[in-house]
Amino acid sequence: MPKLIDHDKRREHIIDVTWALIVEGGIEAATMREIATKAGFANGALKHYFPGKAEIVEGTFDRAMRIIGSELNPDQGRGLSGLRALGVAALPRDASSITAGRVLMAYWEMSLSNTAMHDKYEAFLGDWRALILRYLAEGRTDGDIVTTTPDEVLADELILLTAGSNVMTLVGKRYTTVALVERHLEDYLDRLTRR
Repeated sequence: MPKLIDHDKRREHIIDVTWALIVEGGIEAATMREIATKAGFANGALKHYFPGKAEIVEGTFDRAMRIIGSELNPDQGRGLSGLRALGVAALPRDASSITAGRVLMAYWEMSLSNTAMHDKYEAFLGDWRALILRYLAEGRTDGDIVTTTPDEVLADELILLTAGSNVMTLVGKRYTTVALVERHLEDYLDRLTRR
């Protein structure tokens, strides 16, 4: 009887290996040859599971987004409390979320020259921004958010705060701590409640 192969499990294993390579040595370390070797495959065998390196990195991106979003439930609150929960979920505050941020940086790098990856990230950002705008509108309706700063500006600011925190936690460790990024988030949220 032929051996049954769990292709989904093998895809996850390839993503595990790629994840580890990116974390250890950056995107440059995650060559197709190295991925195949570490995963225990012949170099060409990866093509049975992923058409190319970009698709493997997309798989790691999807995992990073699951980790970052694992604490985020769009229905976990509304208005200001929902916005706070969203901001906290997006901050790099533990080893898992910091590692996910490192993988995300590799994805950003590849997306600069890969239109499909770029478009996928822009779609993610569009959804993220829409959720932020929803929470801001709810907060205004509830009377908790009273700042005169336009919601579009506030949404951009939160995206930049969380993305920048992920980058700086990796490349500016001397100047960026979990406590500091949490304080910046609290300052941002506090400003929403003042005119």
